[in-house]
Amino acid sequence: MEAKFSLQVQNEIKNLRKLVSQWEDLFFIEVAYYLEGWALFLREKALFSRLIVIFKSYTKDYYDLKSIEISLDLEKKERYNELYKREKINQIDLVCELRDVIYGKDLIEATSSLCKKLIS
Repeated sequence: MEAKFSLQVQNEIKNLRKLVSQWEDLFFIEVAYYLEGWALFLREKALFSRLIVIFKSYTKDYYDLKSIEISLDLEKKERYNELYKREKINQIDLVCELRDVIYGKDLIEATSSLCKKLIS
């Protein structure tokens, strides 16, 4: 049986979807399956939005979290800029980290980094 159809994987996804459902007014939520794992995508419902990606390998017990800024270029094509990345997060820390990113931790860190570059 393929890993993506296993009861354990489906329960992990179900539990994570239940957790993020509290923010469904702010995000479009989608699950995607890959050869090496699965990902949960939260795309912000805003003009200039962020994409938050939670990835979990079928063979590892930890998650990776990324926040990506989505903007449009002059040809109106989407451009992606990674704002924040944290790897190897356990399930308990994922909840806290996700909440912090949803409420702007990624934006604050990206802005602070940009200001430091401009000053120096």
